[in-house]
Amino acid sequence: MQQKISSVILCATMMAITFGTSAATCTAQSGAQRATLLELYTSEGCDSCPPADRWLSNQKSSPVAGLVVPLAFHVDYWDNLGWKDPFGSPENTRRQHAQAGFSGAKFVYTPQFLRDGKDWRRSGNVLGDRRDAAASIDMELNHPKQGPWSVSAKVRTLLPNPAAEVWLAVYENNLESRVNAGENRGETLRHDFVVRQKYGPLPLAADGSLSVNQSIKVADAWKRDDLGVAIVVQDAKTGDVLQAVSRLACRN
Repeated sequence: MQQKISSVILCATMMAITFGTSAATCTAQSGAQRATLLELYTSEGCDSCPPADRWLSNQKSSPVAGLVVPLAFHVDYWDNLGWKDPFGSPENTRRQHAQAGFSGAKFVYTPQFLRDGKDWRRSGNVLGDRRDAAASIDMELNHPKQGPWSVSAKVRTLLPNPAAEVWLAVYENNLESRVNAGENRGETLRHDFVVRQKYGPLPLAADGSLSVNQSIKVADAWKRDDLGVAIVVQDAKTGDVLQAVSRLACRN
């Protein structure tokens, strides 16, 4: 799922970002403050995960929805315990282990939330400490009803950071599964912000900039109207998030 690309995509959220729409094209620009990256590591094979999935889905209507970039990474280490998660992947599991290493964690678990790269137990404000942006993102997303999507973007760090890198996630909302085995047998599970494809990480140039021109192949199984894209600028050494933006496809 993880791929090297010569460019990166970028998306924006409400409030902290400004939008423009023309035909099947959306534009977005990141704001003056850092958005909060909220990652959920989850599995359909885990009976304690559905409440966390529902909580993440509620972020769509949260008062701070425009300031948070939620993403759900379904892992695969539950797959041998009765139910294979259709959205799980070993790449997501590897990312969870890598992210856990930033905070010195000895193990990973589900459901696990990471807020801006650090373990978070849903205590206190989901936004955490508001900080000035350490990177800027400008994006144009073209998403026709058929064929691949295309994205062009400009990314730049606002402070020197040679460890900064960029990655892109394509995610999907309004997914549903009827689970026939395992701990959630007989349950119908619903998911949002499910990462379908991840690209990167991509290094920035010596001056802290990155230009993006990327084509995304949209799988037949994906619902185009429920897809979105997210871009994250992250410190590869510390896991610190410099900026993150996301946005669903525009409605035309």
